Amino acid sequence: MTEPENHATEPRSLTASAPTVVSSLIDDISSLSMPSEQPETMPSDNFDYDVVVIGAGPGGYVAAIRAAQLGGKVACVEKEYLGGTCLNWGCIPSKAMIASVERLQHVQHADKLGVKVSGEVSMDFEAMMARKEKIVQIQRGGVGSLFKKNGVTHFEGFASFVDANTIEVSDKNKKKTRVRARFFVLAMGSSVIHIPVPGLEGGREKDVWTSDEAVTAQKIPKSMVILGGGAVGCEFGYVFNGLGSKVTLVEMMPNLLPMMDVDLGTELGKLLSRQGIAVKTGATLDKCEKTKAGWKCHIKKGGESEVVEVETVLLGVGRKANTDGMNLEKIGVRLHRRGVEVADDTMKTHVPNIYAIGDVTGRIQLAHVASHEGIRAVTNALKGENKAVDYRAVPNCVYTVPEVSSVGLSQSEAEAQGYEVTVGKFNFRPLGKAMATTEQDGFVKVVCDKKYGEVLGVHMIGAHVTDMIHEGVVAIKLEATLDYMVDTIHAHPTMSEAVLEAFEDADGHAIHKM
Repeated sequence: MTEPENHATEPRSLTASAPTVVSSLIDDISSLSMPSEQPETMPSDNFDYDVVVIGAGPGGYVAAIRAAQLGGKVACVEKEYLGGTCLNWGCIPSKAMIASVERLQHVQHADKLGVKVSGEVSMDFEAMMARKEKIVQIQRGGVGSLFKKNGVTHFEGFASFVDANTIEVSDKNKKKTRVRARFFVLAMGSSVIHIPVPGLEGGREKDVWTSDEAVTAQKIPKSMVILGGGAVGCEFGYVFNGLGSKVTLVEMMPNLLPMMDVDLGTELGKLLSRQGIAVKTGATLDKCEKTKAGWKCHIKKGGESEVVEVETVLLGVGRKANTDGMNLEKIGVRLHRRGVEVADDTMKTHVPNIYAIGDVTGRIQLAHVASHEGIRAVTNALKGENKAVDYRAVPNCVYTVPEVSSVGLSQSEAEAQGYEVTVGKFNFRPLGKAMATTEQDGFVKVVCDKKYGEVLGVHMIGAHVTDMIHEGVVAIKLEATLDYMVDTIHAHPTMSEAVLEAFEDADGHAIHKM
């Protein structure tokens, strides 16, 4: 038996005839085993889905739909209701309640516009809450319809990790289903917690509420203390004050909305006080004592203490990331005290195929930020990109009446970062549209870099400013400068004229500023 030729070390002689060479090459190639094709994705018997999103809030459901639009096979796991906290207990129901109170006040003060209303004007609280619930149900059903339209599989249950590519979903009947995926997006959101106040114990049955109890309220308390002067506390203060509760709003920082420009919180405090809310800033809820009628609240401000007796205490601060029981650390996902740690702004965790978005990261807890992060996360995963989320132009909105909105740096933040700033400010009061609609409270404030004119921040308090803020968002996103903004035509008569006037004020020539 002859030894086979070693083609690696003994190349065929170039003097051999062409037909012989070709014939031999064909034989050699035929004897080789063909390599198996290596697809970009793992075989379907290894992975059930390309992407599995855990959580169906505004971050999770948006991420799931975008992943499906990008061609992925997608599933979304949700332990409770589609839409998450925002749709079911937060953004949507609270805005429905705010709208009802605002409409009540419009009717109560209709005489200012020459409208005569006969008879008693009051709120049907049961009808108000039924309307709120109907809106929630419609929106929730809409998410389900979008899942069906885009081919997203919906698993109802609680997800825990077995390994970095496998979860186990336990449904309400304790049935367990294993699901494998190439990528996971953690979008579990956060939940309200009872922050510790000495003596304050119990839940709804003891008239101790969080925002969850407030949006599902079964009564209008005669009186209430709200702890926390951020967005949640201020919004519910407005609602229940408008419904007839005697409201005391307690905030430990020197002004309301401490995460926003100081001028906004100061002005909102004045306007809510004018509506009848007792605003206590620079104050703490030192302790509470249970009484037959409710709670005796000891409010401390500096060296002074005040006792306020109320029916209900509403805790408007305190949230915790929903990470318990998921075995995240077991598979290498790092946690910190506020939630899941992301490696960078591409939304990757320290496990490369697992991303985290929204409240569960403990960073910016806004629904629209979660949605944006979700889109970026699944796009990075499925398209192999490594793009970071741009957080320079994030709008922040508070839906009191008047509304409050902000984007970019506050004046103090800009100055702390070393900018020499120029500031412009214009009140809504002199505007024709504001007079026509009796919505004259508030102002627009802009912060710009003095050297180059770049728009650094836009801050508003007044009617409809949560809709108007996006001019500021685009300006910051596109790195617009002051000369561009003052050269932009704004329609007359509109509330948005105040934005133009504020930029003109920053440039030294506001026409209508008194």
